[in-house]
Amino acid sequence: MKHVSILIPQGHTSVVNIEGSHQIMNEVNTLLAREGKLPLFKVQLVGISTEISQRGLFTIMPDVLIDDVQKTDLIMIPAIHGKADVIMKDNAAFIPWIKQQYANGAEIATFCIASFFLAGTGLLNGRQCATHWTAANDFKILFPQVNLVDDKIMTEDSGIYTSGGAYSFLNLLVYIIEKYAGRQIAIVIAKEFMIDIDRISQSPFIIFQGQKTHDDEPIKKAQEFIENNFEEKITVDQLASMFALGRRNMERRFKKATSNTVVEYIQRVKIEAAKKNLESGRKNVNEVMYDVGYTDPKAFRTTFKKITGLSPVEYKTKYNKEAFVA
Repeated sequence: MKHVSILIPQGHTSVVNIEGSHQIMNEVNTLLAREGKLPLFKVQLVGISTEISQRGLFTIMPDVLIDDVQKTDLIMIPAIHGKADVIMKDNAAFIPWIKQQYANGAEIATFCIASFFLAGTGLLNGRQCATHWTAANDFKILFPQVNLVDDKIMTEDSGIYTSGGAYSFLNLLVYIIEKYAGRQIAIVIAKEFMIDIDRISQSPFIIFQGQKTHDDEPIKKAQEFIENNFEEKITVDQLASMFALGRRNMERRFKKATSNTVVEYIQRVKIEAAKKNLESGRKNVNEVMYDVGYTDPKAFRTTFKKITGLSPVEYKTKYNKEAFVA
């Protein structure tokens, strides 16, 4: 039997992550029992305090404290909201226990922005990681030593799993269940809880917002110029000349400040505008393409799919109400 430790952190944490994980992992045992098989998981809520209040709305009582768990097979960390330094301080008692369990062979799964907490332990250094797309820029700044793949809905690297935003933790749960219990059980769980199995990208959900929480004023002005003139052809040389910077210096500073190259930033701004037009407008794909400054349909489709994970037509069909009705 696999021991599963669902952590109950101090502070504002996701009750949905906790309750959902507890329910779904135990449902695996129920399915196995119907087949006359032994339970696969022993699921416990594990804390560093006997009673934890969540924003005054809920009180969660852990089944056990970390000192009571000598060995576990899987540690699940729910999303924890707030400032990273405060979260690390409030939950510092978990860190040596997590590291020791991982060294002893336990796997670790983080949900959504819980990746910030795990990154703070150093266990994600040099490894792939996913997090909520809205927190990607902040994560890159705080943890440059971690390989953040912000388009992925989940990652697996050296026994550490991470998931993207919000309810994508359900996709990671199904993935883990498949590894532990097999494909057939995972399919039944996905159907029972109506989870879209095998979904691997959060790209269709990302709303691009340029990173501007930096102090490089020329780069900030360059970002604003791109956002206000995205329908025009903008080049790196043009921007460098406008803000009296050498091309290489411009590119270096832009990447450092925004976590995007100049070309990537221009593409993302154009595609974000195209997405909004496709969501709410009546124009066809070619008309939207011209509106955002593309003239080559193939280049537009390739860039659009690279950023969103969907073709322009698929995106319009998915998010435009009129297209959906049609």
